[in-house]
Amino acid sequence: MTTVPNIDAEQLATSLRQLGKTATDDIGAAINEAVLAAVTLFSVQGSGVMIADQENSLRYVAASGESSRVMEQTQTEAGEGPCVSAFVTNELVTTADLRADERWPAVRPTFVRHGVISVLGVPLRLGGVPVGSLDVYRDHPHQWDESERAALARYGDVVETVLGTALAAHRADELADQLQYALDYRVVIERAVGFLMARRRLDAVQAFDQLRRHARSHRRKVADVARELLETGSLPAAGTPERPRD
Repeated sequence: MTTVPNIDAEQLATSLRQLGKTATDDIGAAINEAVLAAVTLFSVQGSGVMIADQENSLRYVAASGESSRVMEQTQTEAGEGPCVSAFVTNELVTTADLRADERWPAVRPTFVRHGVISVLGVPLRLGGVPVGSLDVYRDHPHQWDESERAALARYGDVVETVLGTALAAHRADELADQLQYALDYRVVIERAVGFLMARRRLDAVQAFDQLRRHARSHRRKVADVARELLETGSLPAAGTPERPRD
């Protein structure tokens, strides 16, 4: 199994300072710079950032290359994957070798076909509320050590600062809207996920995906579906007339 040297602390600190400065000038450029810099800093083959939308699906925001973009879009469509798990559980998630990992069967073939073998996903938070994820990957099996986990967590802190700046300055309107929605409705969505976990004996990612898929199939915002679930004890039945979005 390939090994890599520990993260260069001085190089990481310099990059973090630079990203902090860029964030005040151009939010989009700062996020793109963050994913590109991560590739060099962490000796990985790709990196990306995903943010939750109004259907509670993680959406591609920035990627360092084509494989990263495919990885993010595949997780959006499937509703599962290491980055989705990091977002749903609000915890750092790793996999050393996707080929032998059975947690995400819907995305594994596409990941492997595009050279994504080992992945580390870090939840991105605003005010403690998860709003997305930062991910890095390698094209070979790799055990992520504690120095890498700690360094990626620090790096995620700076990306969170970039997102916070976007929200506070109302820049990049679509991104700001996504962030605000995630902040406003995370509590009711988490309660609905917990309800489904208990009622249907699902794990957090499975419950999250059921809620998301119901919202999408009925063309409703996920928070509205979550609220109805908590009020009635059930998700909209198949064949229920669709309601227009707000």
